[in-house]
Amino acid sequence: MSSTSSFSGWNSGWLALVLVTSVTAAAACVANIGDPPSSHRDPIEPPTPAFHPATGSMSRLTKAQYRSTIESIVGPEIVIPTRISPDVRALGLLTVGATITTLSNRGVEQYESAAYDVAGQAMGTTAVRERLVPCTPSGIVDDACATQFVTRFGRLAFRRPLVAAEIASLVAIARDGATALDDFHLGLKYAMGAMMQSPYFIYRLNLGLPDTDDATRLAYDDFEVAQRMSFLVWNETPDATLLDAAEAGELSTPEGITAQVDRMIADDRSREGVRAFFSDMLRLADLDAMNKDPTIFVHFSPEVGALARNETLADVEHLVFDEHGDYRNLFTTRTSFIDSRLAAIYNVPAPSLSVAAPFDFPRTTLRRGLLGQVSFLGLNSHSTASSATLRGKFVREVFLCAAIPAPPAGLNTAIPEATEATPTLRDRVLVHFQNPSCRGCHQLMDPIGLAFENFDGLGRFRTEENGAIIDATGSLNGTYYRNADELGQVMHDHPDVPKCLVRYIYRYATGHIEVTGETASLRDLSARFAEDHYDVLALLRRVVVDPGFRYASFPDTTPEVP
Repeated sequence: MSSTSSFSGWNSGWLALVLVTSVTAAAACVANIGDPPSSHRDPIEPPTPAFHPATGSMSRLTKAQYRSTIESIVGPEIVIPTRISPDVRALGLLTVGATITTLSNRGVEQYESAAYDVAGQAMGTTAVRERLVPCTPSGIVDDACATQFVTRFGRLAFRRPLVAAEIASLVAIARDGATALDDFHLGLKYAMGAMMQSPYFIYRLNLGLPDTDDATRLAYDDFEVAQRMSFLVWNETPDATLLDAAEAGELSTPEGITAQVDRMIADDRSREGVRAFFSDMLRLADLDAMNKDPTIFVHFSPEVGALARNETLADVEHLVFDEHGDYRNLFTTRTSFIDSRLAAIYNVPAPSLSVAAPFDFPRTTLRRGLLGQVSFLGLNSHSTASSATLRGKFVREVFLCAAIPAPPAGLNTAIPEATEATPTLRDRVLVHFQNPSCRGCHQLMDPIGLAFENFDGLGRFRTEENGAIIDATGSLNGTYYRNADELGQVMHDHPDVPKCLVRYIYRYATGHIEVTGETASLRDLSARFAEDHYDVLALLRRVVVDPGFRYASFPDTTPEVP
C-alpha cells in the first residue's frame, strides 16, 4: 500500500482524528498485610483472543523528537526553540501522552513562532541555505526553483511525498513572500515555516487505509510504517533511504521491513533511539528537576541529575549494543560507567578524573544494577530523606507493570518523624499498615522500597539510620531476599520483568495502551523475547513486523481495553 496518491484520497474527517486512550488498569488495592495477594501475582493466563488491532492515532512529536527531526532535516547548526508545548506522561510514557494530548491556542502560537524562527535561521545561514535549496534562483520570483525546494524539503518534513495541491499552495506562499520582501530566500522562509507548523510536521499521522487482504481492518501504508519504524528505532524522522523504500512499496511486507530495520539498527542512530526509549520508560528526564537539601546530602550538586542519567543510559547502551546481552542483566550487573562525582557518591575510586569510564563494583558491595544507581535511588526519594514508597512504587509500575492507584483525596500520607522508639524508616512506615485506607496499596510498595534503605536519599551507602541497624529484608511474590543485592537477582529471575519490557516497548512503538485484541501480539512477542535470550535489539526487530505495529481498526470501532 505504497501509492503516493493515497494521501490525496484521504477523507478529510480522518485528519481530525486524535486517539484518546486514557485508560487505567489499576485494580483496587486490598487490605491485608504482608506479601501482595494472589491477584497481584502471575495469574493463569486465559485463552488468547483473536487478534484485533487498536484504532489509529495522531501522535504529536515529543520535544526530543521535535528537536531530533529539525536537526536531521535542517541541520545541527540551528538553535532549536525550546518554548513549545510540554510533554505529558500517560501510562508511564511520554510517547503515549503525545497521543492523547491536544494543543491549546497558546501551543499553536508557540509552534508557529518556532517554525518561523527555524526557517529564518535556515535561510539566513549560507551553509544551511545552500544545503536545503537545490537550485539557484533566476530572480526574486522563480517558481521552478521554489518547487524544487518545496518538493524536496516537504518530503522530509511531512515524511511522505507532497501532493500537487500542497506543492502549488506552498509555492504560492513562497512567491507572495518573495514579492513582498523583494528576496527569493525570504519567500522560501515563509513556505518552510508553513510546512513546519503544519499538522503533517508536528504530528505523526497513523490512520491507515482499507486492508486489501482483510476488509475488517486498516493497514498502515508504507510511509506510515516508515515513520513508525524511524521514531521507534532512531527517535527521529525517516531518512531519505527509508522514504525511498516506502515509495517503492518495500515496506508492505515483513521481509522488506526486516531489511530496513536491520539497516537502521546497524546505524549509530539506533543507539540514540534505544537511549530515548529507556529514558522515557525510566523517567530519566525527571532527573533534571531532582533537588536535594545540600545540608543533608553534601555530595549533591545541580549536575548530578544529568550525570546519573548518562550513567544509566551508558549501561543500557553497553549491554544492548556492545554485549548483545540479556535485558535482565541490567538488574544484576556490577559494571557501570561513572565519573569522579558519581564515584564520590558511591564512595569508590574514580575510574577517570575527567570523563565517565567503566567501573566494576566489588562483590562485597550491595550496589548492583540499575537499582543501585542514583538515577533510581535519588530520583525516587524526597529532598531530605529516602522513600520506601516512591522506590517500591517505581519498581512495581516500571519493571513489573503493576498499576498502583493514587491515594484518596485528602488522605494524609506523611510519615512520622523519627523517634527513639522508631529510628528507622521500616519502623515508621508501619503507620501505613495500621491505617485501613493505606495499607492495601502500601503493602505493594513499601516492602520492596525498604530493600533499598541501605542507600540514603541520594544513593550513598549506609548501614545505620539514627544509630539503628537497617533491616533491608523482604520478599517479592514469595521469594525472600536479605538486601538490595539479592533483590536484584530476584528481579532478574521474575517472569513479569521481561514481559513488562515487552509491554512498554509495544506501548512506546504504537502510542497507546494495549487493547484486548492485541493480547496475541504481546504473548507472541514475550515468547519470542525469551527465545532470543532477552536481546533488546531482537525484540525491536520483532515489534516492527508484528501485526499490532502494521494494522489498525476502523475509527468507529472501540476495542476492549483490559
